[in-house]
Amino acid sequence: MSPAPPPPTVQDPDGRPVVITAERWTHITTGHPELRPHHAAVLQTIQTPTLRRPGRRAGEVWYYREGVGPSHWLKVIVAYDAAGGRCITAFARRSQP
Repeated sequence: MSPAPPPPTVQDPDGRPVVITAERWTHITTGHPELRPHHAAVLQTIQTPTLRRPGRRAGEVWYYREGVGPSHWLKVIVAYDAAGGRCITAFARRSQP
């Protein structure tokens, strides 16, 4: 198993910082090993999503990007608080959200 990448911080379309910690990246790639080579696509989905929608919980946003990653769509879930966002999970989707 390859080591987790460092916890990069990117900006979402609203300019808010979003971090993907090594712990969360391990969680993502353990549950969805097909995403291991697609770390950059996960970051790209947060920075420039094709779609974004409110999540199920307060402060949660679902980001979708078409045509990146191992399938037709990539979904990334980010939870926000006063300090910014943190990536919760990411996974590939075959169909349009």
